[in-house]
Order: sequence, then C-alpha cells, then structure tokens
Amino acid sequence: MCFSSWASRIPDFQDYFRLSEGQLGTLLLGMPAGSLIALPLAAWAVYRFGSKGVILAGASMYLVGLVSLGLAESRFQLAFLVVLFGLLGNIMNISLNTQALAVEKAYGRNILSSFHGSWSLAGFAGAGLGALMVFFQLSPVQHYLVIGVLGFALLAFARPYILPDGTGKSATEGGFVFKKPDSLIFRIGLVGFCGMMCEGCMFDWSGVYIAKVVNPHPSLVAFGFFAFMGAMASGRFLADRFANKIGKIGVLRASGILIFAGLCLAVLFPNLSLTLLGFALVGLGTAAVVPLSYSIVGRSTTYPPGIAIAMVSTISFFGFLLGPPIIGFIAELLNLQSSFAIISLMGLSIAVLVSIRQEVFVTANE
Repeated sequence: MCFSSWASRIPDFQDYFRLSEGQLGTLLLGMPAGSLIALPLAAWAVYRFGSKGVILAGASMYLVGLVSLGLAESRFQLAFLVVLFGLLGNIMNISLNTQALAVEKAYGRNILSSFHGSWSLAGFAGAGLGALMVFFQLSPVQHYLVIGVLGFALLAFARPYILPDGTGKSATEGGFVFKKPDSLIFRIGLVGFCGMMCEGCMFDWSGVYIAKVVNPHPSLVAFGFFAFMGAMASGRFLADRFANKIGKIGVLRASGILIFAGLCLAVLFPNLSLTLLGFALVGLGTAAVVPLSYSIVGRSTTYPPGIAIAMVSTISFFGFLLGPPIIGFIAELLNLQSSFAIISLMGLSIAVLVSIRQEVFVTANE
C-alpha cells in the first residue's frame, strides 16, 4: 500500500517541482537504485536479526519514509528520499519473502503466489485510496499521514502472527554463487527483464500518462494505476489455474500478447475508458510473468533452485531499473505516447522468446 500511495501521487510531485518528463525519469531512477543498494544490507540484516525483527523495524521505517516524501521541499530532498524509499522497500521485500517461505513450509503446501497476489491487492487498495485523497484535495503529506496511521495499526495487529526467528540464517546460508547462465536461465531471464520493464513503467508512468495524455478530471488520474493493479492482482490468483490447463509457456505467451495489446490500445485510443481497459490488459499480462519465470527456472537441471532464481532475479531487475527512465527519456525526445508504443514491444518480445526453440522448456513446462 505504501508503494502504490507514492505512485498514485507522482503527477502531483511532477507538477509541484515543475519536472519535465526527462527530469522525472531521472528522479524515478532513484527508486530501483535504492533497491539495488538494499540487496546486501537486507541480506545481512535478515541473517543477523531474522526476518521478524527486520519486518517490524523495516515496516516502521518504510512508513516514516513515505510520510517524509510528502515533506520534501526541494528537488534534492525529494531525490534523496526517493532513493531511501526504494532502499527501505526492498528491505521489506526481502524480509517478507523470507518470512513467507517459512510460513509456506509450516503450511505444508505452495502458497507463495498468493502472497504476491495479496501484495497486488494492497496496491489496488492504495491506488483507490489515492484517488479518494485527490478527490478530497488532500495534499500528498496529508495522504501519506493517513496511510502511516493505517500502516502502524495493521503492523500492530499482525505482530503476534509473525513467526519467531531462525528464518534469517536459512535464507542466506551459503550465499549466492553466480555462474554463466545456461540457455534456460538466460531465456527466462530475458522474459523476466521484459516483464519487469513493463511493470516498472506502469508503476511509475501510468498516472502521468493519464494526466498528460488522456487529461481527465484530476480525481480520475489514479484510476490508471488502479486498473493496472486490480487486473494484476486478479491475474496472479488465476495464473496457476491456467498454467495447469495450457502449460506455463502457454500462459507466458498469452501474457506477452496481452501486454502488447494493452499498451497499443492505450496509445492508439487515448480516451479514458479505452486507456483504462488497456492498462487492465497490461496488468493481466504482467501478473504471471515473474511468478511463472521463477517456477520454470526452479526446475533447472543445471543449477539448484535458489541459484537459478537468484540469477533470473538479477537479470529481471535491470528491466525494472531501466524501464521508467527510458520512458522519460523517450518522452523528452518524442512524446509519452511514442515511449509507451516502444515499451509495448517488450510484451511482443516475451511471446517470441517463449515460442522459439521450445525444447529448452521441455522439463520446465510441466
């Protein structure tokens, strides 16, 4: 909910600080940069203090970081706080996934995808609250204070249910050993790269696209992110069912086509209803890309599952890192519609990558 609350107010920050598309793209580069910085810090913190301690401390700092964004008074302050917010967000991400693996082990069956779906639902709720805050003309800091109070209340409620520690050491034991990726790892890594590039662009630019290209009433701007997150949440809860029917590769192929079609729809018909439909299609398309990519490489016969997933995560992360600033730079040179049209090719690339030389996926598509 914190991330979607930030994302739903990006157009307000752009207007307040008078940022061009290129300047906004540079600013948004701070979020994944902070996430990258957090990787060794988060691994050490979870190992040293365990996932429960890091979740409690990290969530508290993350909520404070969100409120601090609304208090920024200069571009420099905002840039610093965006990097810090990205760092705190990834510490939360790693500690929560470590805790989720422990819960899954205790539960006795696969429920990790449902946790990712729950994250999407929280993003959906955050976008809806963002639209409501804009409608009532609350400033970003007032909006973020509401989220902060709600977040601390939820944290206090959840605290007794967080598993006690011992999870940290097992999650980081032995570290990651990166080797040259085989054809399966490299191919799925590129699929994840394309999917996360589209996902990152929608996180950071959907609201800006609605505001600048579609230009509806300001209270409707957040509905672009709302449509994307809602569809992505639904898709994550449904992806496994479709994978059982048509296979994981079939779902990934359909996902790429949905991303391509959704972005093209938003570019060719920039009215509110069709743009929202297009963003919803992108949400459905991106929903399964990362979870199924991890599932596929987890069956690798060359690498242990942990190393395979880490390698794909690294390749994929650079898509999330590069996508938002690329949108900004292309929009600066051409326009925002052109940048979305170019990013739509990432969806088409996913469909192509999983359709050629399918013998690579023989054991992975079960």
